[in-house]
Amino acid sequence: MSATQLLEGLSYPERKVLLTLEGLDGGASPERVFEAGQFQQLVEVMNASSWLQSKGLVDIKESAKKFYSLKAKDILDRGLPERKALQFIGSNQGRCTIAELEQGIGKGDASLAIGWLKRKSLVSMEKGEGAPSMVLTDIGKRSLGADMPDEALLRTLAQADRPEDEVDTNVVAQLKTRQDLITERLVVSRELSVTDLGREVLALGIELKEEVAQLTPELIKTGKWRDVSIRKYDVNTFAPSLYAAKKHPLTRVADEVRRIFIQMGFTEVDDEYVQAAFWNMDALFTPQDHPARDMQDTFYLKRPAKVEIEEEDIIAKVKAVHENGGDTGSLGWRYAWSREEAERALLRTHTTPNSIRYLAKHPDPPAKVFSIGRIFRNESIDMTHLPEFVQIEGIIMEEGANFDMLVNVLREFYRRMGFDTIRVRPGPFPYTEPSLEIDIYFNGRWMELGGAGVFRPEVTAPLGVKHPVLAWGLGFERLAMLRWNLKDIRELYITDLDMLRSSPVF
Repeated sequence: MSATQLLEGLSYPERKVLLTLEGLDGGASPERVFEAGQFQQLVEVMNASSWLQSKGLVDIKESAKKFYSLKAKDILDRGLPERKALQFIGSNQGRCTIAELEQGIGKGDASLAIGWLKRKSLVSMEKGEGAPSMVLTDIGKRSLGADMPDEALLRTLAQADRPEDEVDTNVVAQLKTRQDLITERLVVSRELSVTDLGREVLALGIELKEEVAQLTPELIKTGKWRDVSIRKYDVNTFAPSLYAAKKHPLTRVADEVRRIFIQMGFTEVDDEYVQAAFWNMDALFTPQDHPARDMQDTFYLKRPAKVEIEEEDIIAKVKAVHENGGDTGSLGWRYAWSREEAERALLRTHTTPNSIRYLAKHPDPPAKVFSIGRIFRNESIDMTHLPEFVQIEGIIMEEGANFDMLVNVLREFYRRMGFDTIRVRPGPFPYTEPSLEIDIYFNGRWMELGGAGVFRPEVTAPLGVKHPVLAWGLGFERLAMLRWNLKDIRELYITDLDMLRSSPVF
């Protein structure tokens, strides 16, 4: 862009800054420009200078320097603990025990002083017949009548703040290890200077006129438009990116899942994170010696250590199912069921307790519910696993419900989510039969997204449910990873503003 074109596109503040810099021999600090140009606010100078820099008319050089000051003005009046100790030991013929020092200057100051006396080599320890004594060294004796280096610096800072190039950095580093003595602040200085291109623009002649961005009827009627400058806009000029407010990607996926299930006639339910092992495992016909109950897979709680179960009629039926199959025709697991084990408190390992407790309260058809809930499993964090994640759970209970209906519901759900290539395959689960696993074809490979099946009679009979129950538990984060083509599950929970801003809304 030519100098003439640049001049035509300059705003009123930009023109004023350039003219002011010209009057200051082509360079000055923003503060000096602010004063000389009689601006209203310093931010006007900085904003205009930034735009001039982007157009190549002004250079902005920055330098940072550390300054040090006292945190409290009475530090020297109070004195350092080691100074008090030094004076006491000196008045005690140059030696004393720790007990004598504590009695002389106080236990609190003495405990702080002893470490610094040794660190500064002001005393040495001598063992005698009784308690060890602290004896002044030559450095300690010389320090009796003179400031130590840190005291000298504190005295200097009491007069005025000092930049880093005027102080001993070793002494500063020592003082920074102590609380409530000095403060460090970073001061950034800026210098503005006109570039060669900027001088070329100035040479064309800059006229300061009142600037308007929009031609109004009043300006036209009064003829005032002749006396103002109509600002020209450069569509190629840099402009900051603007990002519309939007929900987190996971929230958007959750809203989409929720909307689809509600459109399909489901009702959302949820329950507590803390559950009794009874609802999380026993009611699902998971034996009490199953590996999934182990501490390596489950977070058991210390407070509360147990959750009492009040549904005595269901407890008795679940106990019978585990021990001998009850009246389901099953043989059960053939062991002595423990109520104590069933009442252990844990963080739910899946959201199926939501469905089971709902069925216990609503044993008669129809029932179509779903949940999107947080679950917890004792797993190591890696690119595909988290100890805390979200599961999509759902059930259908109605007369005549069957396996084909389950497959079609899942296919329809994923179709509405935008995934057309889907397959189901057999998959064993302890509380459903028949059971399936569902996969999505994505980026040239199949990805498992969850499991489903028909609840076994050992699960539904104790709840008083007499009709088939179709159930599924689907991976929520994996669904989001597919949507945003992520390979690492951890990326979903890292606060990466660039990723959040650039994520599409759909």
